Amino acid sequence: MISSLTKWDPVRNMLTLQDRVSRIFGDSVARVPTLDAAGVWFPPVDIVEQEDQLVLKAEIPGVDKDAIDIRVENGTFTLRGEKKQEKEVDSESAYRVERFYGAFSRSFVLPTTIDADRIKATYKDGVLEVTLPKAAEAKPRKIKVLAS
Repeated sequence: MISSLTKWDPVRNMLTLQDRVSRIFGDSVARVPTLDAAGVWFPPVDIVEQEDQLVLKAEIPGVDKDAIDIRVENGTFTLRGEKKQEKEVDSESAYRVERFYGAFSRSFVLPTTIDADRIKATYKDGVLEVTLPKAAEAKPRKIKVLAS
């Protein structure tokens, strides 16, 4: 099937799509990057709890690792960065522009059980993985019962 090429307004169309998906499934299901009115985009993130840590994975393809800023301050984890556009695209000649460029930011309140001094991050194939270890006192302990 061949589709016709038409001009695309990325902000209007993305917000319309996000609105439709949100209405059908609820806000938590829309897992596409979103764009706010100021042009800041929000990469999709998964946060999974494991026995001794939380693991955060963020999809930020095309972002140089040196452009990623991770901070933990006052119990809040913040991921910031910027994806640079390789070459400016003239909107007059573009048939489709769907990728996001520019600054991005995501913040999450951390549980008090996270050991902020041992947080580690790796970046491979456009996926940032951050391990947030739980403090020793937060890990479950087995108590041995002694005979009296």
